[in-house]
Amino acid sequence: MRNHDQAVVAQFDPRAQAYLTSAVHAAGPDLELARQLVQQAPSRASLLDVGCGAGHLGFALAPCFQRVVATDLSPSMLATVSAAAGRRQLPQIEVQQASAQALPFPDGHFDVVGTRYSAHHWHDVPTALREMQRVTRPGGTLLIIDLMGDESPLVDTHLQAIELLRDPSHVRDYSPSQWRSMLQRAGFELQQEAFWPTRLEFRSWIERMRTPPESAAVIRNLLAGAALEVREGLAVEPDGSFVPRTGLFWARAPAT
Repeated sequence: MRNHDQAVVAQFDPRAQAYLTSAVHAAGPDLELARQLVQQAPSRASLLDVGCGAGHLGFALAPCFQRVVATDLSPSMLATVSAAAGRRQLPQIEVQQASAQALPFPDGHFDVVGTRYSAHHWHDVPTALREMQRVTRPGGTLLIIDLMGDESPLVDTHLQAIELLRDPSHVRDYSPSQWRSMLQRAGFELQQEAFWPTRLEFRSWIERMRTPPESAAVIRNLLAGAALEVREGLAVEPDGSFVPRTGLFWARAPAT
């Protein structure tokens, strides 16, 4: 039987190209705000992108840094990032296989540590945040971008259910209040946050993960039969498309 990290690799290794070309992942207002924020960072020598996936965060921010290290569990994702970085003439990007819960870098090694659309797959986010704090230089900055859970238990239960049915490696979309609490416990001081609606078109959302037809049918039925509060909270459309939120958190690591 596979452990969770092995399940994540098995789920994402065959889908690297799909995530490289995904419109949801390749662009968005979160990337534009991230660029603006890092340009204000006190030091921009190095960036660590944790759970880089197909590399879109690193591609967007690389021009701001001398060195970008992109880590992921999936070898195929890392190969995709390396090849795409070469085509985009971003020689400062390098890749390394690593788990978010055990980063193979010295203390205080990076000026900025970030992650985008990855943390909802991590089995132990508090441990990952402590690791990210450890490898961030004193006074450095942390960037978190991820799909948000909902503050309403009713809406959130449905969101987590359809996420898991679509992708068995899903763990949890954390709500904004949960993120604030976890960041504080990890020693980070929140500087800025922002949220955007993120429409997930049902067909491409399902096809990107190659969700089995029977699971896709269960998701459709679950959304179609959901209470009004759920359908309004997720802006569910007739074809099953829906609109959760993406959240961005910009936080400072302790100065000492």
